[in-house]
Amino acid sequence: MNTIATAASLIFDPFVLWVILASAVFGLFVGAMPGLTATMATALLVPVTFFMEPVPALGAIVTATAMAIFAGDIPAAMLRIPGTPASAAYTDESYAMSKNGELDLNLGANLVFSVLGGLLGVAVLVTAAPALAEVAINFSSYEYFWLALLGLTCAVFIATADPLKGFVSLLTGLAIGCIGIDPAAGYPRFTFGSVELLQGISFIPAMIGLFAISELLRGVVTVDQQGAVLAQKIGNIFTGVWRVMKRYWFNFLRGSGIGIVIGALPGAGADIAAWISYAVSKRFSKEPEKFGSGHIEGIVDATSANNSALGSAWIPALVFGIPGDSITAIVIGVLYMKGMNPGPTVFLQNPQFIYAVFMIFILANLLMLPLGWAAIKSAKQILRVPRNVLVPVILLFCVVGAYAMTNSVYGILVMLAMGLLGWLMEENGFPVAPAILGLVLGEMLEHNFMTSMIKADGSFLAFFARPIAGALGVLTIVLWAVMLWRALATGRRAVDSGLPAA
Repeated sequence: MNTIATAASLIFDPFVLWVILASAVFGLFVGAMPGLTATMATALLVPVTFFMEPVPALGAIVTATAMAIFAGDIPAAMLRIPGTPASAAYTDESYAMSKNGELDLNLGANLVFSVLGGLLGVAVLVTAAPALAEVAINFSSYEYFWLALLGLTCAVFIATADPLKGFVSLLTGLAIGCIGIDPAAGYPRFTFGSVELLQGISFIPAMIGLFAISELLRGVVTVDQQGAVLAQKIGNIFTGVWRVMKRYWFNFLRGSGIGIVIGALPGAGADIAAWISYAVSKRFSKEPEKFGSGHIEGIVDATSANNSALGSAWIPALVFGIPGDSITAIVIGVLYMKGMNPGPTVFLQNPQFIYAVFMIFILANLLMLPLGWAAIKSAKQILRVPRNVLVPVILLFCVVGAYAMTNSVYGILVMLAMGLLGWLMEENGFPVAPAILGLVLGEMLEHNFMTSMIKADGSFLAFFARPIAGALGVLTIVLWAVMLWRALATGRRAVDSGLPAA
């Protein structure tokens, strides 16, 4: 109880509340602007959090991302352009519903089910994370090695439709993570005589580049293209939402459940959760023929899923230091920056900060209701902000942020190089998320492997000697076998049908 009281006193500080409110407005604006993602909102906030204490820093990130994920639904409904990738799964459905004259109900349902889904995700985070931390406190380097390997495997297995491209992206991230000093031998690797590269690729400038700069490069091509906002007056958005809740309560629970499970898997995140939930909704609907014509059932499932995934993605990040999505990958960097090394010990050393994060999640989702209503009411004005004004302002933030992280031009060069790499990858169909995981988990994987090999005197059998390590090892190998079997089966079917193998 003392920990909870301390956490509450940290949150209800006027400065922290002001930061949460300002971050909420910022998140709503970024999420509502087509092409500006929730991950970009997080990356842009990192330089600002550099000058804050841990609680307001984490509060800013939690609030902004929660708001941005919801706000992505607004341009989807009014412009047929998803504000964030998490809204892409049901954009066509949402826009069709708005064209049918149900814009109010559409936006109202999006807001209410976003709030409820987010709260359900937080409830799982609050109950599961401390319990898992008690188990994880007994983990050794063997368990952490398999966890890192499992996290990298899941990123390829789940987060992309093309496992080969996902694997290439993962290897790219791991290769970038090798730059710098070898953690075991202390020998410089891939530095090419550069003193700056001895410290490795600075994580935060790399994140800003891969997410913000790559998005800006993509947006430059379409900077003058402006969609026409749906000419429909916004009335009482809550009319009819209770009727939808009574009819589709099971869809809400199912979508939230899918979001929680997918969010907790490394490398998946809110956008994958929304796609899977929408597909499940259509598959098991009693009225599948209505999908695509403006049917609210799929929207309830998907919008609940992408918001519930946010909370559960923090479970592996806080307990094991393994990011559940690209947002928590950045959060891990912020935690290290604030001296709060993610892992089970953070629950013992800084429990007040962890409970403060839980409370901020609840507060952010409750704030979403009034602020989301205000954002919907002012949506037409927000969506008219021209991109050719936004792009240079965001670029300025990126440059300042990258410089602040390293206090040198090196940070800006890393940001620009990674931004170009991210843009080239996505333009050619290579997902960025596995590369991020490779960059984040590469050091953890290598360090725990080398430590384990030294302890085991070079014996690989030691990796299976402990019960939990053995179970994780078998699970990882089974996943590899399934991926290999699927690839061979696809190739065999292609050969039988006379088509070239994928």
